[in-house]
Amino acid sequence: MPKDIKRILVSQPKPSSPRSPYFDLEKKYGVELTFRPLFSLEPVSTRELRDQKIDPNDFTALVLTSRTMTDHLFTQLKEMRIELDDSYKYYCLSEMIVGYLQKFITVRKRKVYTPENNGNQEELIDLIIKRKKERFLIPTTEGQQKEDFFARLDEEGIDYSRYVITRTTYTSFTREELDAFDGILFFSPNGVDSLFHNYPDFAQGKRLMGCLGEGTKQAMEEQGLRVDIMAPTPQFPSMTAALEAALKKH
Repeated sequence: MPKDIKRILVSQPKPSSPRSPYFDLEKKYGVELTFRPLFSLEPVSTRELRDQKIDPNDFTALVLTSRTMTDHLFTQLKEMRIELDDSYKYYCLSEMIVGYLQKFITVRKRKVYTPENNGNQEELIDLIIKRKKERFLIPTTEGQQKEDFFARLDEEGIDYSRYVITRTTYTSFTREELDAFDGILFFSPNGVDSLFHNYPDFAQGKRLMGCLGEGTKQAMEEQGLRVDIMAPTPQFPSMTAALEAALKKH
């Protein structure tokens, strides 16, 4: 890891609240945090949705793995004037997604399932496998690489369909911009994909790198990146807590 950390790329939108813990870390440790998403998810058209010939109400459960996908899905359902049946069940990767889900539906505890370890994809799969009688609708991104996830479901004979509701657009950035950072924080596997889409030969070197979630960690390791900062964990429940611990060492 670098001896001096002066500039860190936080690959998500800048917090809207001036009280964000990120700003406290900037002042406390004298670092500069640059907030810049490395990708965006654009919704597919209503026509493209209809061409998939999928009726969401032919299913009994929905699998949600991010706030962005949740937002796009319910926005598109509203545009198509589709309301999900009250009996629907929801399998969410994290409590954060459950909280966001309440913007669109009345959340009933008996119908919402989350991993015991927040954000753990393997535990989410186990929850799905335990309820084989459900018909699962899984919103996905065009070309999304989650083959291990779907392979597990196939092995267990889970009844599911992929519902392509978004496509990924990678952010362009120059090598000079990238080299200016002493650290990068990833919050999604798509962020890792964006980095190597722009620079297939990227080498981490002594640059500090961190991630949020097991899926992002796996994406980093598959690209040969070293994970210096990890959240959430029992010790560091948030990215800011994990980042502060790393900054204390420098």
